[in-house]
Amino acid sequence: MSALDDLVALLDLESIEVNIFRGNSPDEKRQRVFGGQVAGQALVAAARTVEDPSRLVHSLHAYFLLPGDPTVPILYEVDRLRDGRSFTTRRVVAIQHGRAIFNLQASFHLPEDGPDHQRPMPGGMPDPDTLPGWLERLAPYKDILGDMYDRPRPIDLRYTGADPMSRKGTPAEGQQVWLRADGQLPDDPVLHACVVTYASDMTLLDTSVLPFGLAWDSPGMKMASLDHAMWFHRPFRADEWLLYDQHALSTTSARGLAGGAIYTADGRLVVTVIQEGLIRVG
Repeated sequence: MSALDDLVALLDLESIEVNIFRGNSPDEKRQRVFGGQVAGQALVAAARTVEDPSRLVHSLHAYFLLPGDPTVPILYEVDRLRDGRSFTTRRVVAIQHGRAIFNLQASFHLPEDGPDHQRPMPGGMPDPDTLPGWLERLAPYKDILGDMYDRPRPIDLRYTGADPMSRKGTPAEGQQVWLRADGQLPDDPVLHACVVTYASDMTLLDTSVLPFGLAWDSPGMKMASLDHAMWFHRPFRADEWLLYDQHALSTTSARGLAGGAIYTADGRLVVTVIQEGLIRVG
């Protein structure tokens, strides 16, 4: 199986009771569960309880409460908060060892006609097919990255500028990456939304330390996601190139806030993301 097949299987939760689902973690050497995995699985759990498939997720708001244990399954308990004429709202709590490690609230909307406006996509971005992939870009740092370098990667991620290692000592206010699922996905909008939810947590927190010229191997640096919010604006496919335009918004009191806008290759704004994380240095 490919890494993408493994991710799709990871997002295919087991239903063990009404409103209760079980998810697993990949067999990787991680100290804690990747936040994008928990968010993606929680969104799957929420969507599984929405009877009308034409109602699509338009927003989610989540908090990371405790580090997830990658050696045991995660239970997702869904609370059906509201089923209205146009909107459906769900709350999901992820549980391990009898404690909540994550919670998410998601809203689903029946599409309607209305005025249309968006902030334009940044210009001058290089063609993603001309950029090196993650393994090629980070190959000079393979020994430093260790197990992280060799992990299977279901998301094809390509930096338009410097990567998190080579930009050390060079302050910046933001970064752009092209991303897409590394393979073809089924025609399921829920799955595409969940894959992008997974991918949205991969680089955004890094953005909040860019103004300080820090890199992954900066001494004593520790980062952890605290909360994550997403708004889904327009249809998209996660297996086609998407530009993730990210900016550092504020860093203070050991917390960093970053925002991102995700565009299709033809310039449509499809997702907006905001994330705050714990940033400790030294």
